[in-house]
Amino acid sequence: MKICGQNIRKIRRDKDFTQEYMAFEMGISQKAYSDIENSKVKINLDILTKISDILNIKPSDICSISHKCGNNDYEDKYNELVEYMKKNNISLPQNFQ
Repeated sequence: MKICGQNIRKIRRDKDFTQEYMAFEMGISQKAYSDIENSKVKINLDILTKISDILNIKPSDICSISHKCGNNDYEDKYNELVEYMKKNNISLPQNFQ
């Protein structure tokens, strides 16, 4: 998870966004947002989706599980989940695909 927080910080800085801006857009305090970047809280799908929407990137650009594991097993499961959701008409977040 530490890598995810570092990636978020790097992408945010590249886009010249402040922590205060990100926190405001997410509806949380700057301290709560800082805790995300510093890996003090686990990043769940809701947080990942909100951040990726604000940064206008795909969630996988922030936190690619396959980099951590050294294989594509999790990526395959992710793709299976997306396919399942599509087949069952479950709406996907905008940058989820």
